[in-house]
Amino acid sequence: MKNTNSCGSKKLVLVFACSALGVPLAFPQQRPLGQFDDHADVGSPKIAGAAAYNAFSQEYSIAAAGVNMWGNRDEFHLLWKRMKDDFILQARVEFVGQGVDPHRKLGWIVRSSLDPDSPYADAALHGDGLTSLQFRRAKGAITEQVRSSATAPDVIQFERKGDTYILSAARFGELFAACQLANLALGNEVIVGLFLCSHNPEVVEKAVFRNVRIIRPAKVGFVPYRDYIGSHLEILDVQSGHRQIVHSSAQPFEAPNWTRDGSALIFNSSGRSDSRGRLYRFDLATRQATQINTDFANRNNNDHVLSFDGTRLGISHHSADHGGRSVIYTVPVQGGVPKLITPLAPSYLHGWSPDGKSLVYTGGRNNEFDIYRIPAEGGEEVRLTDFKGLDDGPEYTPDGKYIYFNSTRSGTMQIWRMKPDGKDSEPVTKDELNNWFPHVSPDGKWIAFLSFPKEVKPEDHPYYQQVYLRLMPIEGGVPKVIAYVYGGQGTINVPSWSPDSRMLAFVSNSEILPGP
Repeated sequence: MKNTNSCGSKKLVLVFACSALGVPLAFPQQRPLGQFDDHADVGSPKIAGAAAYNAFSQEYSIAAAGVNMWGNRDEFHLLWKRMKDDFILQARVEFVGQGVDPHRKLGWIVRSSLDPDSPYADAALHGDGLTSLQFRRAKGAITEQVRSSATAPDVIQFERKGDTYILSAARFGELFAACQLANLALGNEVIVGLFLCSHNPEVVEKAVFRNVRIIRPAKVGFVPYRDYIGSHLEILDVQSGHRQIVHSSAQPFEAPNWTRDGSALIFNSSGRSDSRGRLYRFDLATRQATQINTDFANRNNNDHVLSFDGTRLGISHHSADHGGRSVIYTVPVQGGVPKLITPLAPSYLHGWSPDGKSLVYTGGRNNEFDIYRIPAEGGEEVRLTDFKGLDDGPEYTPDGKYIYFNSTRSGTMQIWRMKPDGKDSEPVTKDELNNWFPHVSPDGKWIAFLSFPKEVKPEDHPYYQQVYLRLMPIEGGVPKVIAYVYGGQGTINVPSWSPDSRMLAFVSNSEILPGP
């Protein structure tokens, strides 16, 4: 095979704790450390390293010495676990302090063994900002590298796909720059971990790793809407970018709504069980999920929306009376017997007007998908868009002056807005990504949305993709990445802002293996 290398008002407050950077190793430790099996020095550095995990902030800290990670042997400290098959590794990284040597290194590493001269590949950030995919092809061989175009990034992703390794790096807020190495055989079972090397045997350096995600992606050949992997429910501070996993399950779930009192999230379960399409209320204080009674409506998809006053829940149920296609019902937020609102199918709910009088949704009529409005108590639907292509994801602004939505009318999927009567449509985004599901913050200042890569068809929003959550001011501007996510369908289909407009809830995905 050809060797190819390339570059290119009861309010719950969630606190994201920061590490005590001056003393990052002060937490009592037990093995395993978070997501890792153990930690160890590799290559017997002169000064022993150490590692710690803060379960509250979900952050990792490493202190390490070590001569180098280059040549034909390495010295460094490693937080590690054993893994097989393909995976995606993500972290937001930070050196602590100015450092001594500009070639100190941190990042992700994949090794055949813990031997100092083991074959390996890594995603390394140097103290001087150099970022590269370093690798050693054989035991005791000289290290080589593929340089990234990214300089001084603080978000590092490292992916294995068979014998190909892909380094993606970015300064937080920006899109990834990627480079890759093909045909590096390290074995199916490998040592995977976070590393730090001081590049000076007499010096101990320190680093902090946040938003650490070890992702087992969907296997090659999975069948969408038949095969599923597990889900993580995450809370994101939109300004700092700090993320916290609050719930994980091998049983897939999707699309969290944040309740108006800030105390809970509502999501739908879908996938491999008899409870397919049920809705659940997840209490943020107790971290417990309770099923919401929706009576006969037990095949609900990820298009469910709370009214602005928080008293009613609109759902999209695949009704047997409508050939198994989605129609919209409303139900009290505490549960009850749903009331049919849209007699025509398919209809997928996305927005509730601030005054509670109207619903907006995507309707498929005569094989054409457009945006419709209907009275919240039922009645005659009104077509708001008339464009050859897909219009989707409509949502009212909190002041009711606009409806934001996504549309393929410009070729790629982009964010648009229009007046509530469907007039005066205008684009909000215009870039190379495919942008879906605009959600306006409760204070009316921000728009959050999901961006798929350009390789995904504009009219599609599939499961299990590498996607971005992005944020932009309501007045417009350049979108900023606020989360680098493995997800897609079900990640943020519904309004997901916290009532104070500080946080977003979303779902990321990974195969979740059973514990020992």
